[in-house]
Amino acid sequence: MTRKTPDQFRSARWFAPDDFRSFGHRSRMNQMGYSAEDYIGKPVIAIINTWSDFNYCHAHFKQRVEDVKRGILQAGGFPVELPAISLSEGKVKPTSMLYRNFLAMETEELLRSHPVDGAVLMGGCDKTTPGLLLGATSAGLPSVYVPAGPMLRGNWHGKVLGSGSDAFKYWDERRAGNITDKDWGEMEVGIARSYGVCMTMGTASTMTALAEAIGMTLPGASSIPAADSNHIRMCAAAGRRAVEMVWEDLTPAKIQTEAAFRNAITVAMAMGCSTNAVIHLLAMARRAGHAISLDDFDAASRKVPVIANIRPSGEKYLMEDFYYAGGFLGLMTRLKPFLDLTQITASGRTWAEELEGAEVYNDDVIRPLDNPIYAEGALAVLRGNLAPNGCVVKPSAAEPHLLRHTGPALVFDDYPALKEQIDRDDLDVTPDTVLVLRNAGPLGGPGMPEWGMIPIPKKLVKQGVRDMVRISDARMSGTSYGACILHVSPESYVGGPLALVKTGDRIAVDIPGRTIHLDVPEDELLRRRAALPAPTPRYERGYGWMFSQHIQQAHEGCDFDFLRTDFGAPVSEPVIF
Repeated sequence: MTRKTPDQFRSARWFAPDDFRSFGHRSRMNQMGYSAEDYIGKPVIAIINTWSDFNYCHAHFKQRVEDVKRGILQAGGFPVELPAISLSEGKVKPTSMLYRNFLAMETEELLRSHPVDGAVLMGGCDKTTPGLLLGATSAGLPSVYVPAGPMLRGNWHGKVLGSGSDAFKYWDERRAGNITDKDWGEMEVGIARSYGVCMTMGTASTMTALAEAIGMTLPGASSIPAADSNHIRMCAAAGRRAVEMVWEDLTPAKIQTEAAFRNAITVAMAMGCSTNAVIHLLAMARRAGHAISLDDFDAASRKVPVIANIRPSGEKYLMEDFYYAGGFLGLMTRLKPFLDLTQITASGRTWAEELEGAEVYNDDVIRPLDNPIYAEGALAVLRGNLAPNGCVVKPSAAEPHLLRHTGPALVFDDYPALKEQIDRDDLDVTPDTVLVLRNAGPLGGPGMPEWGMIPIPKKLVKQGVRDMVRISDARMSGTSYGACILHVSPESYVGGPLALVKTGDRIAVDIPGRTIHLDVPEDELLRRRAALPAPTPRYERGYGWMFSQHIQQAHEGCDFDFLRTDFGAPVSEPVIF
């Protein structure tokens, strides 16, 4: 492999010349106590850190960044920390998804505008993984991703609690009167016991695993628990590796091939992934220049079984168990028949090389292919007159009797209306009803909030109902479960067919057949469409206005149209003057 020479470093354009501008750059480095020997002739590595006091998933990044810096220094590089927007999943309103592309743009411009040669990307909380990788892909500098790692298991009364999934479960039990306020309060202090991301197979653990499957992490990095000392060592190793990647000029484009993304789709299906993975992988693949579509997810779903027995698709285990059972590398060994093992990772080695010696230590946590927890993959893509561009469902987390279902719609025009009515004792609803929420998509939400796991009406919860068919143009948390049909595209806010549904209309869903149908005559739908009011603008200024003007629909990955790889000429390097 041809290695760079120091004069080829990007940072050398700022610091090396004997001219007036470089005099200024060096003198200001002197101002901070650095000497030319610290950074000239060495790879300058940006550490994009998404730590904040509000981001509980990343609480340890304040310390872990020092471990990354240590690794960079050990390998002869020069570390510089560049903070980026943190995107705490539960704290940012109306939804962190509104700001995923903000982080992507910030990451891209931080890397492009500063005198850096490579990057370490520190993320983990749901939207930080795709945001950081989208930006690094477009910036094009050698980059390695450091995942935050899952938190430790939760505990309550001797029961193991999983973030999100068990909160939803026991909230319904509280609504039904089956647990006390005291029980609920005890869960509140027992369900999140350490820093780190959700320890269920939610969006965070899904996306960090898929970053690894694509090849953008060190192999084995994504499943290490945040509180494990192996996580500290991984951070230092990533810092060392980032320096070597600069010398090797190992850029994202050389790692993120189309085959790498197809590997990631395979892994997503086998893991019982979050439905959010679809939107993020579509955006990431397209930003890398690959024409991945919903059809690729559905094709993989038909052949790849779910073998990671992790909640919410599984019933018993959490990410800590997954790590002890062999972790991500153990899962990959089981998936070899479906993978292209010639693809390289951030290590510079192929998956075939990286999987040598990898094992599974618990066949109930990471199942053999002939004993899956679900025979097909985690996700299914449905199409029909209600979703011409597709919608997504997670059949592995739904009650089997709902996989084929026909029932009357109960329509909520927005989330406030849903929240106001769902607990009414006189709500006209039965277990056969199809709950419909609209105006919750990319533009309508705005930002496509995680409202898609529509609550079961309280009167049905009291009757013991725990799942029913629910349809929306929203997303749902990766920790959610149930027969929730999501990402209906085009969304209702822009006049998609979901906007035409009326309470009482019959809707037929056939998940094995991959269809979704609104049983209303076409001429009636045309009359309803003609009567639709024009949408009310959500934003008049600022980032929200830009978002509203340029966000793409769910089946396209919800990227901004002007950030597409094919939008225009490649962005040139900054002029140094």
